[in-house]
Amino acid sequence: MIIRSWKYEDILRISEIEKECFPGEPWTFRMLASSFESDAFFGVLAEDGGEIAGYGGVTVASDSADIDNIAVTEPYRNSGVGTAILGELCSLARSKGAEKVFLEVRVSNSPALCLYLKNGFKGVHARTRYYTDGEDCLVMSKEL
Repeated sequence: MIIRSWKYEDILRISEIEKECFPGEPWTFRMLASSFESDAFFGVLAEDGGEIAGYGGVTVASDSADIDNIAVTEPYRNSGVGTAILGELCSLARSKGAEKVFLEVRVSNSPALCLYLKNGFKGVHARTRYYTDGEDCLVMSKEL
């Protein structure tokens, strides 16, 4: 398993995984491709034998960063892939000058909540009816 930066040619597969993992509100191919236009966005993925096992992205602005998304394909869940991607995103953010990183997670997404809590994130506040289906999100942060 290797962790590496996204390449443009990875976007089609990433967009397919995005639809599988987030069927209600996936990032579109166009949204993912536009990430290459931003100097503040950094995307990484976990690759196993040429297959994308998961991916994530972080946007860094000054001394803070926002983890935009993390997704892991079904066969690789609970295998450390999410932890590796999260760790790489936090390291990237720190190397770009961020002192604190934020993320938003659905309150019903207990596997993600466990991942973030296990890796030092703390709840900051909730945003009610944040998602289009009316579900709340929890904003979490971590000092780098």
